[in-house]
Amino acid sequence: MTDVLTQPRPIRLKGRSFLALALTPELPVQDWLVRLDDLAARSAGFFLRRPVVLDVEGLDIDRQELRDLVNELSTRNVRVMGIEGARTSQLGPDMPPAMTDGRAAADFEAPAVSEKTASEKTGAADPVQSVVMEPVSGAATTTPSLVVSRPVRSGQSIFFPEGDVTIIGSVASGAEVVAGGSIHVYGPLRGRAMAGTMGNAEARIFCRKLEAELIAIDGFYKTADDMEPELRGKPVQVWLEGETIKAATLG
Repeated sequence: MTDVLTQPRPIRLKGRSFLALALTPELPVQDWLVRLDDLAARSAGFFLRRPVVLDVEGLDIDRQELRDLVNELSTRNVRVMGIEGARTSQLGPDMPPAMTDGRAAADFEAPAVSEKTASEKTGAADPVQSVVMEPVSGAATTTPSLVVSRPVRSGQSIFFPEGDVTIIGSVASGAEVVAGGSIHVYGPLRGRAMAGTMGNAEARIFCRKLEAELIAIDGFYKTADDMEPELRGKPVQVWLEGETIKAATLG
């Protein structure tokens, strides 16, 4: 009886899906790093607490060059959680692990987000919060969509890779909305909006007042410094033509 009671409990292993940014370096790597630095400088906190997968599929670099690239990213506080598309000979025990078959996860749970936080009482900045939502389901629904009926506060992230996202309110500076489809913001867009993140070049971004830190469609982006001054503060739609972000006022 004693032996049975004192046996150690088995370790429980669970499978989970997590969202990460996929970075696809280009040659020459130093030029690509300069562009990455430019993005990070003009969109503060873009890589803050954000897991990253490094996609080197088809990139002609050797093992040492790949190690140097990972180190360069580490000095920029870019956390590489895995490497996709690398040959076995390029990896080692001191490198992030190989990853394959990256795809959008099908099942998500939404963490509870308090409507009242200490930061609201003190005026301090919110901590980073990732909010991953489930799609709207039903017999009449053909395209998954998400409606967020509250403002997205600074430090919050809305991730919805399944389809469109509609925000009934504003997106604060320091907040972000990431969607596999289009993004609709019925208020000021002051944070970051990234649409078409699952390869949907037809996705668009609509907002009642454009004051964004960054907008992106299908991986192509513009920061606040790149946007046309005459569009600031206006109702705007954003779309992609080829590899160029286009924007125009609504109405």
